[in-house]
Amino acid sequence: MGFAAIILGYLLGSIPFGLVIGKLWAKIDVREYGSGNIGVSNVLRTVGPWPSLIVLLLDAGKGAAAVLLARYVFGLDSVWVLLAGVAAIAGHNWPLYLQFKGGKGVATTAGVIISVSPLVALIIMLIWVISLVISRYISISSMIAALALPILFYVLDFSSVYLGLAILVSFFTIVRHVPNIQRLIAGTEYKFGQKVDRN
Repeated sequence: MGFAAIILGYLLGSIPFGLVIGKLWAKIDVREYGSGNIGVSNVLRTVGPWPSLIVLLLDAGKGAAAVLLARYVFGLDSVWVLLAGVAAIAGHNWPLYLQFKGGKGVATTAGVIISVSPLVALIIMLIWVISLVISRYISISSMIAALALPILFYVLDFSSVYLGLAILVSFFTIVRHVPNIQRLIAGTEYKFGQKVDRN
């Protein structure tokens, strides 16, 4: 059952809600604009705030669903539950349906963390917001929040299984933000609220 939960988590994570909402809302492929990403931030700059909010909820929802299904439907222990959550994040980052070219996994990670520990999720959210207000870059705030995640699990004395999850998720996030780091160095990274010309 554990492997079934992991496979289901990956398939859920692979659902490209950013791509779907972009086509339904504005009849565009968001991969052709902005950063070329299917995630929340690129939907925000290419389609608008309301579609991006929908994508945020759906992307977070699939991460939460993977965890909750593993825990309450499959009745699995913490290790398998966490692996199902990681699988959902991996599915978003490397989706089966898009030739393994997906998003950054930030919203899906948020859904997983909310399901695992609402307290940690709240603290991470505050760190993310404060970092965004200071930097004006979603990418910077996301990376700072990702780096804070394992520190929080350690400080709050979670087990080594949870700490391992946090380190892996943090690694995923940083790796997926390498293009953003390159744009930050080059001075071409998009700031929060900056729009993309679709003409």
